[in-house]
Amino acid sequence: MKILFALTYYRPHVSGLTIYVQRLAEALAARGHQVTVLTSHYDQALPLEETIHGVRVVRVPVAFRVSKGAIMPSYPAVAMRLLREHDVVAANLPNTPIEALLLPLMVRFLVRRPVTMTYHCDVQLPAGFFNHLVDEVVFLSNVAAATLADRLVAYTQDYATHSRLLRRFPGKRVVIPPPVDMPAPTADQVEAFRHRFDLCGKRVVGFVARFATEKGVEYALHAIPRIVEELPNVKILFAGEYKKVIGEEAYWARLQPLLQRYANHWQFTGVLDPTDPAELASFYAACDVTILPSINMTESFGLVQVESMLCGTPVVASNLPGVRQPVTVTQMGRIVPIKDSAALAQAIVEVIRHRDEYRHPRAAISRTYSIGRTADEYEQLFTGLMAQPSRRERGALGLRGKAMLALTLLVMLVAAFLPPKRVE
Repeated sequence: MKILFALTYYRPHVSGLTIYVQRLAEALAARGHQVTVLTSHYDQALPLEETIHGVRVVRVPVAFRVSKGAIMPSYPAVAMRLLREHDVVAANLPNTPIEALLLPLMVRFLVRRPVTMTYHCDVQLPAGFFNHLVDEVVFLSNVAAATLADRLVAYTQDYATHSRLLRRFPGKRVVIPPPVDMPAPTADQVEAFRHRFDLCGKRVVGFVARFATEKGVEYALHAIPRIVEELPNVKILFAGEYKKVIGEEAYWARLQPLLQRYANHWQFTGVLDPTDPAELASFYAACDVTILPSINMTESFGLVQVESMLCGTPVVASNLPGVRQPVTVTQMGRIVPIKDSAALAQAIVEVIRHRDEYRHPRAAISRTYSIGRTADEYEQLFTGLMAQPSRRERGALGLRGKAMLALTLLVMLVAAFLPPKRVE
Protein backbone atom coordinates (compact mmCIF):
# COMPACT_ATOMS: atom_id res chain seq x y z
CA MET A 1 0.00 0.00 0.00
CA LYS A 2 1.24 3.49 -0.86
CA ILE A 3 0.28 5.92 1.91
CA LEU A 4 0.69 9.70 1.84
CA PHE A 5 0.66 11.59 5.15
CA ALA A 6 0.25 15.37 5.06
CA LEU A 7 0.96 17.85 7.85
CA THR A 8 2.58 21.29 8.12
CA TYR A 9 5.37 20.35 10.54
CA TYR A 10 7.23 17.05 10.82
CA ARG A 11 10.25 15.94 12.78
CA PRO A 12 12.63 17.28 13.98
CA HIS A 13 9.92 19.75 15.01
CA VAL A 14 8.48 18.40 18.26
CA SER A 15 4.77 18.41 19.07
CA GLY A 16 2.13 15.84 19.89
CA LEU A 17 1.04 15.88 16.24
CA THR A 18 4.51 15.33 14.79
CA ILE A 19 5.22 12.51 17.24
CA TYR A 20 1.88 10.87 16.41
CA VAL A 21 2.48 10.93 12.65
CA GLN A 22 6.12 9.90 12.93
CA ARG A 23 5.33 6.84 15.03
CA LEU A 24 2.47 5.75 12.80
CA ALA A 25 4.32 6.40 9.55
CA GLU A 26 7.41 4.50 10.69
CA ALA A 27 5.33 1.60 12.02
CA LEU A 28 3.52 1.26 8.69
CA ALA A 29 6.78 1.55 6.75
CA ALA A 30 8.24 -1.23 8.90
CA ARG A 31 5.34 -3.44 7.77
CA GLY A 32 6.36 -3.03 4.13
CA HIS A 33 4.12 -0.15 3.07
CA GLN A 34 5.49 2.69 0.96
CA VAL A 35 5.03 5.74 3.18
CA THR A 36 5.61 9.39 2.29
CA VAL A 37 5.20 12.49 4.46
CA LEU A 38 4.36 15.77 2.73
CA THR A 39 5.35 18.69 4.95
CA SER A 40 6.86 22.18 5.01
CA HIS A 41 10.52 23.11 4.68
CA TYR A 42 10.19 25.18 7.85
CA ASP A 43 13.91 24.94 8.67
CA GLN A 44 16.32 25.83 5.87
CA ALA A 45 18.98 23.58 7.39
CA LEU A 46 16.88 20.51 6.57
CA PRO A 47 17.02 18.82 3.14
CA LEU A 48 14.07 19.19 0.79
CA GLU A 49 13.80 15.42 0.60
CA GLU A 50 15.19 12.57 2.69
CA THR A 51 14.32 9.14 4.03
CA ILE A 52 13.99 8.79 7.81
CA HIS A 53 13.56 5.29 9.27
CA GLY A 54 12.01 4.02 6.06
CA VAL A 55 9.71 7.02 5.58
CA ARG A 56 10.21 9.33 2.61
CA VAL A 57 9.93 12.96 3.75
CA VAL A 58 9.17 15.61 1.11
CA ARG A 59 9.45 19.23 2.31
CA VAL A 60 7.86 22.09 0.36
CA PRO A 61 9.70 25.46 0.38
CA VAL A 62 8.13 28.10 2.63
CA ALA A 63 7.82 31.63 1.24
CA PHE A 64 6.91 33.07 4.63
CA ARG A 65 5.08 32.20 7.84
CA VAL A 66 2.01 33.73 9.43
CA SER A 67 2.20 32.72 13.09
CA LYS A 68 2.32 28.90 12.89
CA GLY A 69 0.95 28.70 9.35
CA ALA A 70 3.34 28.20 6.42
CA ILE A 71 2.73 29.86 3.04
CA MET A 72 4.02 27.47 0.34
CA PRO A 73 3.36 28.62 -3.27
CA SER A 74 4.66 25.37 -4.80
CA TYR A 75 2.54 23.17 -2.52
CA PRO A 76 -0.23 22.43 -5.09
CA ALA A 77 2.24 21.19 -7.72
CA VAL A 78 4.18 19.01 -5.27
CA ALA A 79 0.97 17.67 -3.73
CA MET A 80 -0.50 16.79 -7.13
CA ARG A 81 2.58 14.80 -8.07
CA LEU A 82 2.55 12.87 -4.80
CA LEU A 83 -1.21 12.26 -4.87
CA ARG A 84 -0.85 10.51 -8.21
CA GLU A 85 1.87 8.26 -6.75
CA HIS A 86 -0.13 7.05 -3.72
CA ASP A 87 -3.19 4.91 -2.96
CA VAL A 88 -4.57 6.65 0.11
CA VAL A 89 -4.15 10.03 1.83
CA ALA A 90 -3.91 10.54 5.60
CA ALA A 91 -4.31 14.23 6.39
CA ASN A 92 -4.54 15.96 9.75
CA LEU A 93 -6.82 18.53 11.34
CA PRO A 94 -6.98 21.21 12.64
CA ASN A 95 -5.08 23.33 10.17
CA THR A 96 -5.10 26.78 8.64
CA PRO A 97 -7.96 27.22 6.16
CA ILE A 98 -5.88 27.00 3.00
CA GLU A 99 -3.81 24.04 4.22
CA ALA A 100 -6.89 22.26 5.56
CA LEU A 101 -8.88 22.64 2.35
CA LEU A 102 -6.40 22.50 -0.52
CA LEU A 103 -5.48 18.82 -0.32
CA PRO A 104 -9.03 17.42 0.13
CA LEU A 105 -10.27 19.66 -2.71
CA MET A 106 -7.55 18.33 -5.00
CA VAL A 107 -8.41 14.77 -4.02
CA ARG A 108 -12.15 15.32 -4.34
CA PHE A 109 -12.10 16.87 -7.80
CA LEU A 110 -8.80 15.96 -9.47
CA VAL A 111 -7.09 12.79 -8.27
CA ARG A 112 -9.80 10.66 -6.60
CA ARG A 113 -8.10 8.96 -3.69
CA PRO A 114 -9.54 7.82 -0.34
CA VAL A 115 -8.89 10.47 2.31
CA THR A 116 -8.79 10.05 6.07
CA MET A 117 -8.36 12.96 8.44
CA THR A 118 -7.07 12.41 11.93
CA TYR A 119 -8.62 15.06 14.13
CA HIS A 120 -6.16 15.96 16.85
CA CYS A 121 -7.98 18.72 18.71
CA ASP A 122 -10.39 21.63 18.60
CA VAL A 123 -8.93 25.11 18.15
CA GLN A 124 -9.47 27.51 21.02
CA LEU A 125 -7.45 30.71 21.00
CA PRO A 126 -7.34 33.15 23.94
CA ALA A 127 -10.31 35.48 24.47
CA GLY A 128 -10.70 38.53 22.25
CA PHE A 129 -12.67 39.66 19.21
CA PHE A 130 -9.92 38.98 16.68
CA ASN A 131 -9.13 35.56 18.13
CA HIS A 132 -12.84 34.70 18.13
CA LEU A 133 -13.01 35.61 14.45
CA VAL A 134 -9.96 33.46 13.77
CA ASP A 135 -11.53 30.56 15.67
CA GLU A 136 -14.66 30.75 13.52
CA VAL A 137 -12.74 30.91 10.23
CA VAL A 138 -10.63 27.91 11.26
CA PHE A 139 -13.70 26.02 12.43
CA LEU A 140 -15.66 26.58 9.21
CA SER A 141 -12.69 25.61 7.05
CA ASN A 142 -12.11 22.46 9.06
CA VAL A 143 -15.81 21.54 8.87
CA ALA A 144 -15.58 21.92 5.10
CA ALA A 145 -12.45 19.76 4.99
CA ALA A 146 -14.09 17.11 7.19
CA THR A 147 -17.08 17.04 4.83
CA LEU A 148 -14.74 16.22 1.95
CA ALA A 149 -13.01 13.40 3.87
CA ASP A 150 -14.06 9.74 3.79
CA ARG A 151 -13.35 9.09 7.47
CA LEU A 152 -12.49 11.15 10.53
CA VAL A 153 -10.23 9.49 13.08
CA ALA A 154 -10.68 10.43 16.74
CA TYR A 155 -8.42 9.44 19.63
CA THR A 156 -11.30 8.56 21.98
CA GLN A 157 -15.08 8.34 21.95
CA ASP A 158 -15.08 10.71 24.93
CA TYR A 159 -13.43 13.47 22.93
CA ALA A 160 -15.42 12.74 19.77
CA THR A 161 -18.76 13.26 21.51
CA HIS A 162 -17.63 16.55 23.08
CA SER A 163 -15.68 18.05 20.17
CA ARG A 164 -17.42 20.92 18.44
CA LEU A 165 -16.40 19.50 15.07
CA LEU A 166 -16.38 15.72 15.52
CA ARG A 167 -19.84 15.52 17.02
CA ARG A 168 -21.22 16.86 13.71
CA PHE A 169 -20.02 13.78 11.81
CA PRO A 170 -21.15 10.66 13.70
CA GLY A 171 -21.35 8.64 10.49
CA LYS A 172 -17.77 9.38 9.48
CA ARG A 173 -16.09 8.96 12.85
CA VAL A 174 -13.86 6.05 13.72
CA VAL A 175 -12.01 5.83 17.04
CA ILE A 176 -8.40 4.63 16.94
CA PRO A 177 -6.20 4.91 20.05
CA PRO A 178 -3.05 6.96 19.42
CA PRO A 179 0.33 5.31 18.80
CA VAL A 180 2.35 4.88 21.98
CA ASP A 181 5.88 3.53 21.87
CA MET A 182 7.98 3.72 25.00
CA PRO A 183 10.71 1.23 26.00
CA ALA A 184 11.12 0.11 29.58
CA PRO A 185 14.26 1.80 30.97
CA THR A 186 16.89 -0.07 32.93
CA ALA A 187 17.71 0.78 36.54
CA ASP A 188 21.16 2.00 35.47
CA GLN A 189 19.66 4.35 32.87
CA VAL A 190 17.28 5.84 35.42
CA GLU A 191 20.04 6.29 37.99
CA ALA A 192 22.27 7.99 35.42
CA PHE A 193 19.44 10.33 34.49
CA ARG A 194 18.81 11.29 38.11
CA HIS A 195 22.50 12.09 38.60
CA ARG A 196 22.64 14.06 35.34
CA PHE A 197 19.90 16.44 36.49
CA ASP A 198 20.80 16.39 40.19
CA LEU A 199 17.54 14.73 41.26
CA CYS A 200 18.88 12.51 44.03
CA GLY A 201 17.00 13.03 47.29
CA LYS A 202 14.26 15.05 45.59
CA ARG A 203 10.58 14.43 44.89
CA VAL A 204 10.25 14.89 41.15
CA VAL A 205 7.14 16.05 39.31
CA GLY A 206 7.54 15.51 35.56
CA PHE A 207 5.98 17.83 32.99
CA VAL A 208 6.47 16.92 29.31
CA ALA A 209 5.16 19.56 26.91
CA ARG A 210 5.91 22.54 24.76
CA PHE A 211 5.87 25.77 26.77
CA ALA A 212 2.46 26.77 25.42
CA THR A 213 -0.65 28.51 26.71
CA GLU A 214 -2.97 25.53 26.39
CA LYS A 215 -0.63 23.36 28.48
CA GLY A 216 -1.51 25.26 31.67
CA VAL A 217 2.07 25.96 32.70
CA GLU A 218 1.07 28.84 35.00
CA TYR A 219 -1.20 26.54 37.03
CA ALA A 220 1.72 24.21 37.68
CA LEU A 221 3.78 27.21 38.78
CA HIS A 222 1.03 28.49 41.08
CA ALA A 223 0.75 25.00 42.62
CA ILE A 224 4.37 25.03 43.80
CA PRO A 225 3.89 26.84 47.16
CA ARG A 226 1.16 24.40 48.22
CA ILE A 227 3.25 21.39 47.19
CA VAL A 228 6.32 22.73 49.00
CA GLU A 229 4.31 23.04 52.23
CA GLU A 230 3.93 19.25 52.22
CA LEU A 231 7.01 18.19 50.25
CA PRO A 232 9.79 20.78 50.71
CA ASN A 233 12.25 18.90 48.49
CA VAL A 234 9.99 18.85 45.41
CA LYS A 235 11.15 19.84 41.94
CA ILE A 236 9.09 20.20 38.76
CA LEU A 237 11.16 18.93 35.85
CA PHE A 238 9.96 20.39 32.53
CA ALA A 239 10.99 18.47 29.41
CA GLY A 240 10.32 20.08 26.04
CA GLU A 241 10.73 23.27 24.04
CA TYR A 242 10.50 26.35 26.21
CA LYS A 243 12.37 29.22 24.57
CA LYS A 244 11.14 30.72 21.31
CA VAL A 245 8.30 28.25 20.88
CA ILE A 246 6.52 29.26 17.67
CA GLY A 247 3.57 31.47 18.54
CA GLU A 248 4.22 31.38 22.31
CA GLU A 249 6.81 34.12 22.78
CA ALA A 250 4.42 36.42 24.65
CA TYR A 251 3.34 33.59 26.96
CA TRP A 252 6.97 32.82 27.79
CA ALA A 253 7.61 36.48 28.59
CA ARG A 254 4.50 36.77 30.76
CA LEU A 255 5.51 33.84 32.98
CA GLN A 256 9.09 34.98 33.59
CA PRO A 257 8.31 36.49 37.04
CA LEU A 258 6.80 33.18 38.23
CA LEU A 259 9.68 31.16 36.82
CA GLN A 260 12.17 33.39 38.63
CA ARG A 261 10.19 33.26 41.88
CA TYR A 262 10.09 29.46 41.93
CA ALA A 263 13.47 28.80 40.30
CA ASN A 264 14.57 26.57 43.19
CA HIS A 265 11.69 24.19 42.48
CA TRP A 266 11.59 24.33 38.67
CA GLN A 267 14.09 22.96 36.19
CA PHE A 268 14.16 22.78 32.39
CA THR A 269 15.76 19.81 30.66
CA GLY A 270 15.21 21.14 27.15
CA VAL A 271 14.06 18.76 24.43
CA LEU A 272 15.23 15.27 25.27
CA ASP A 273 17.02 13.40 22.49
CA PRO A 274 14.29 12.26 20.04
CA THR A 275 16.65 9.67 18.53
CA ASP A 276 17.12 7.98 21.92
CA PRO A 277 13.78 6.69 23.31
CA ALA A 278 15.59 5.43 26.41
CA GLU A 279 16.30 9.02 27.45
CA LEU A 280 12.62 9.96 27.65
CA ALA A 281 11.82 6.62 29.28
CA SER A 282 14.46 7.35 31.92
CA PHE A 283 12.90 10.76 32.47
CA TYR A 284 9.50 9.24 33.21
CA ALA A 285 10.92 6.55 35.47
CA ALA A 286 12.96 9.13 37.40
CA CYS A 287 9.78 11.04 38.28
CA ASP A 288 7.48 10.32 41.20
CA VAL A 289 4.50 11.60 39.22
CA THR A 290 3.90 13.34 35.91
CA ILE A 291 1.32 16.05 35.27
CA LEU A 292 -0.82 17.24 32.38
CA PRO A 293 -2.57 20.43 33.58
CA SER A 294 -3.96 21.38 30.15
CA ILE A 295 -6.75 23.94 30.16
CA ASN A 296 -8.90 23.51 27.04
CA MET A 297 -9.99 21.30 24.16
CA THR A 298 -6.81 21.94 22.21
CA GLU A 299 -5.55 19.01 24.29
CA SER A 300 -7.45 15.91 23.19
CA PHE A 301 -5.53 13.07 24.86
CA GLY A 302 -1.96 13.60 26.01
CA LEU A 303 0.31 10.82 24.73
CA VAL A 304 2.73 11.64 27.52
CA GLN A 305 0.31 10.18 30.07
CA VAL A 306 0.49 6.68 28.61
CA GLU A 307 4.24 6.96 28.07
CA SER A 308 4.62 7.79 31.75
CA MET A 309 2.39 4.91 32.83
CA LEU A 310 4.38 2.45 30.70
CA CYS A 311 7.44 3.51 32.69
CA GLY A 312 5.68 2.90 36.01
CA THR A 313 4.95 6.53 36.87
CA PRO A 314 1.37 7.64 37.71
CA VAL A 315 -0.22 10.78 36.31
CA VAL A 316 -2.27 13.78 37.46
CA ALA A 317 -4.32 15.10 34.53
CA SER A 318 -6.98 17.71 33.85
CA ASN A 319 -10.64 16.75 33.73
CA LEU A 320 -10.99 17.37 30.02
CA PRO A 321 -12.73 15.14 27.44
CA GLY A 322 -10.17 12.70 26.07
CA VAL A 323 -7.44 13.85 28.45
CA ARG A 324 -9.13 12.08 31.37
CA GLN A 325 -9.35 8.77 29.52
CA PRO A 326 -5.90 7.25 30.23
CA VAL A 327 -6.31 7.73 34.00
CA THR A 328 -9.96 6.63 33.86
CA VAL A 329 -9.12 3.46 31.93
CA THR A 330 -5.98 2.48 33.86
CA GLN A 331 -6.76 3.98 37.30
CA MET A 332 -3.11 4.98 37.35
CA GLY A 333 -3.40 8.49 38.76
CA ARG A 334 -5.79 11.30 39.60
CA ILE A 335 -8.02 13.64 37.59
CA VAL A 336 -8.36 17.27 38.70
CA PRO A 337 -10.50 20.26 37.64
CA ILE A 338 -8.99 22.52 35.01
CA LYS A 339 -7.27 25.77 36.03
CA ASP A 340 -7.29 24.72 39.70
CA SER A 341 -3.79 25.02 41.17
CA ALA A 342 -4.94 24.02 44.65
CA ALA A 343 -6.53 20.79 43.41
CA LEU A 344 -3.48 20.10 41.26
CA ALA A 345 -1.15 20.51 44.24
CA GLN A 346 -3.32 18.32 46.47
CA ALA A 347 -3.45 15.52 43.88
CA ILE A 348 0.31 15.65 43.31
CA VAL A 349 0.98 15.31 47.03
CA GLU A 350 -1.59 12.50 47.34
CA VAL A 351 -0.13 10.48 44.48
CA ILE A 352 3.47 10.92 45.65
CA ARG A 353 2.62 9.88 49.21
CA HIS A 354 0.63 6.83 48.09
CA ARG A 355 2.47 6.11 44.86
CA ASP A 356 2.27 2.31 44.99
CA GLU A 357 -1.53 2.47 45.06
CA TYR A 358 -1.50 4.20 41.68
CA ARG A 359 0.96 1.91 39.90
CA HIS A 360 -0.01 -1.03 37.68
CA PRO A 361 1.95 -3.54 35.57
CA ARG A 362 3.27 -2.39 32.21
CA ALA A 363 1.57 -5.31 30.43
CA ALA A 364 -1.85 -4.12 31.57
CA ILE A 365 -1.24 -0.68 30.07
CA SER A 366 0.17 -1.96 26.76
CA ARG A 367 -2.86 -4.17 26.15
CA THR A 368 -4.89 -1.00 25.65
CA TYR A 369 -2.29 1.40 24.26
CA SER A 370 0.41 0.30 21.81
CA ILE A 371 1.78 1.36 18.46
CA GLY A 372 1.04 -2.11 17.10
CA ARG A 373 -2.67 -1.80 17.83
CA THR A 374 -2.80 1.65 16.26
CA ALA A 375 -1.03 0.48 13.10
CA ASP A 376 -3.37 -2.53 12.85
CA GLU A 377 -6.46 -0.34 12.99
CA TYR A 378 -5.13 2.18 10.45
CA GLU A 379 -4.25 -0.66 8.08
CA GLN A 380 -7.80 -1.98 8.37
CA LEU A 381 -9.20 1.51 7.79
CA PHE A 382 -7.08 2.17 4.70
CA THR A 383 -7.73 -1.28 3.23
CA GLY A 384 -11.47 -0.93 3.74
CA LEU A 385 -11.57 2.47 2.04
CA MET A 386 -9.54 1.25 -0.92
CA ALA A 387 -12.00 -1.62 -1.39
CA GLN A 388 -14.97 0.76 -1.67
CA PRO A 389 -16.18 2.19 -5.01
CA SER A 390 -14.21 5.19 -6.17
CA ARG A 391 -15.63 8.66 -5.80
CA ARG A 392 -16.10 8.83 -9.56
CA GLU A 393 -18.23 5.68 -9.45
CA ARG A 394 -20.28 7.10 -6.58
CA GLY A 395 -21.32 10.06 -8.71
CA ALA A 396 -21.49 13.79 -8.22
CA LEU A 397 -21.72 15.83 -5.06
CA GLY A 398 -25.03 15.85 -3.25
CA LEU A 399 -26.76 18.98 -2.02
CA ARG A 400 -24.77 19.02 1.23
CA GLY A 401 -21.53 18.53 -0.66
CA LYS A 402 -22.29 21.41 -3.01
CA ALA A 403 -23.11 23.63 -0.06
CA MET A 404 -19.83 22.71 1.62
CA LEU A 405 -17.91 23.37 -1.59
CA ALA A 406 -19.41 26.86 -1.75
CA LEU A 407 -18.53 27.37 1.92
CA THR A 408 -15.03 26.08 1.24
CA LEU A 409 -14.40 28.63 -1.48
CA LEU A 410 -15.81 31.43 0.68
CA VAL A 411 -13.63 30.48 3.65
CA MET A 412 -10.54 30.26 1.47
CA LEU A 413 -11.28 33.74 0.16
CA VAL A 414 -11.65 35.12 3.69
CA ALA A 415 -8.53 33.27 4.83
CA ALA A 416 -6.49 34.92 2.10
CA PHE A 417 -6.97 38.20 3.96
CA LEU A 418 -7.07 36.78 7.50
CA PRO A 419 -4.43 34.05 7.95
CA PRO A 420 -5.14 32.46 11.34
CA LYS A 421 -3.00 30.90 13.96
CA ARG A 422 -2.58 27.18 13.88
CA VAL A 423 -2.62 24.90 16.91
CA GLU A 424 -0.37 21.84 17.01
